[in-house]
Amino acid sequence: MTPKEKDTYKTILKPGKETLFKDRGSKFFGYAFPVTSEDDVKECLETLKKQHHTARHFCYAWQLGKNYESYRANDDGEPSNSAGMPIYGQLQAFDVTNVLVVSVRYFGGTKLGVGGLIQAYKTSAQLALEASKIVLRTIDEKFVLKFDYPEMNTVMRIVKDENLKIVSQKLELDCEITLSVRKKDAARIFELFENTYKVTIKRAG
Repeated sequence: MTPKEKDTYKTILKPGKETLFKDRGSKFFGYAFPVTSEDDVKECLETLKKQHHTARHFCYAWQLGKNYESYRANDDGEPSNSAGMPIYGQLQAFDVTNVLVVSVRYFGGTKLGVGGLIQAYKTSAQLALEASKIVLRTIDEKFVLKFDYPEMNTVMRIVKDENLKIVSQKLELDCEITLSVRKKDAARIFELFENTYKVTIKRAG
């Protein structure tokens, strides 16, 4: 399946528990946050910087979009690709999106070397994600149905048979219902209503 064909994604709905990984005196505090924009990312980082005002490095990676469209990794002063990319690798391993993982490092006096750093940041990110509740969400499309009141039974029968989710409804002489449909079923449901006499359907938005 290519990412475009996926109609589910994994994410977290609330921040995970703080985790701690130690290596040769250095401490790595790991955090996972739910985010939906780069502004959310900035806010989370600002909060952590207040909390850990003496820490040396705030290395992180995030992935955004239901189709996992965008990501960024930041080494924050560590050697190139020794921190941000190992953290991003764990976002991929856990297959999550709309998530920011930050590893806050307190230097312990002993240099870990690039290999040691890669391992430490990878472990810190893994612990942070393991301490978070990961949920599966469906990618849905919204449709607006318009019809006259006499067609109500026909429409509601299809809604019930197909187990469709009604987002909003206005049931008067001229009726309007907004439905939420899983992406993989969207084309079939669209066609079903399009072929229903006296019912019009269009994509919402």
